[in-house]
Amino acid sequence: MKQRTIWTGLWALVFALGLSTFTPPVRTQAQSRQPNSPQAQDQQKSGTFVGEVVKAKNGQYALLVDKEQGKGYYLDNEAKAKQFEGQNVKVMGVLDASTSTIHVSEIVPA
Repeated sequence: MKQRTIWTGLWALVFALGLSTFTPPVRTQAQSRQPNSPQAQDQQKSGTFVGEVVKAKNGQYALLVDKEQGKGYYLDNEAKAKQFEGQNVKVMGVLDASTSTIHVSEIVPA
């Protein structure tokens, strides 16, 4: 029982440290592009993304895909994301690489 408590505490510490370092890259330069240009299409990729739903430092929900590196993507649907906070999920949607944001179509438990 005591060993289980130690492991639970250790995992909680690792999780807290992971949340405190999570900062998806945000680009501040405005880029003018045609929405249908080949470059814009490369920036948006449809797919399924797996990770843990967390609340970032700025209060926005995000999908943490690499805990060790603190990498992830912002989720544009706060209502859907909030239901799964702290859970591992599969997110179906379109990734906008220029803003590191997934335009969510569906979230389901992983």
